[in-house]
Amino acid sequence: MFGRRPDATLVEGLSATRRFMPILAPRRNDNLVWFELEVEVENALAFAAERSAGRDPRRALTLFHVILAGLARILHERPRLNRFTAGGRLWQRDGIWLTFSAKQRFDEDAPLLTVKHRVDPTLPLDAMVDALLDSLASGRRGEATPSEREVAGMLRLPPWLARIGLVLADFADSFGLLPRAMLEADPLNASAFVANLGSVGLEAGYHHLWEHGNCPIFCVIGRVKPGPGGRRVATLKFSYDERVEDGLYCARSLDRLRELIERPEKLDAV
Repeated sequence: MFGRRPDATLVEGLSATRRFMPILAPRRNDNLVWFELEVEVENALAFAAERSAGRDPRRALTLFHVILAGLARILHERPRLNRFTAGGRLWQRDGIWLTFSAKQRFDEDAPLLTVKHRVDPTLPLDAMVDALLDSLASGRRGEATPSEREVAGMLRLPPWLARIGLVLADFADSFGLLPRAMLEADPLNASAFVANLGSVGLEAGYHHLWEHGNCPIFCVIGRVKPGPGGRRVATLKFSYDERVEDGLYCARSLDRLRELIERPEKLDAV
């Protein structure tokens, strides 16, 4: 409260310009910038297939897991990306949290799952993937998350009253008054939100950032397609809150992400 949060620490030593940006433009989408990253995925696909040998087919390693592991690694190596704004200030997040969406079944009428997971980037890749798959499996079994239970409770209210409740919760969050358990349950309080449109054969598109919560990065993964020389590529599109860090730092982080996806054996080096 008033300079403290249960999920982050206040960033000190910022320039006057960086400190003033959340005050000058308090809305996340007023500070939205876009980055596009096209990556060659031949090595990543072969790497995933090789690492899946001997695993249960339901727990096979995929390109999606390679990309998630790469994102976790750059958030670890480039910690200034793992920040967010709240209450007009910039905060360093406690831990790396990835939220991702997936279909409960491979069916266009199946409900969409939203899974939030704390990632340990120092784990071996196979252990990291197993932890991600365990999080996804609980959702596919129909187990409600604390956030889903909270939403279900709010939906029992009249819409105007639910909206007031959400505004009050956001106001309390700006002063650091929400408990850690509530913050950790909310999928929009995350280091990055990842949507894999490629899994249903679609191209990537840019996504807005949610004003609720504090997630400053949204990544959309597109379908795998032929690239130059017949080698397959995929496009990743990022929406980014520039109040967190400048574009140069972000661009160099994406260069590192490309390196990790195109040379996935580097994900085993901690």
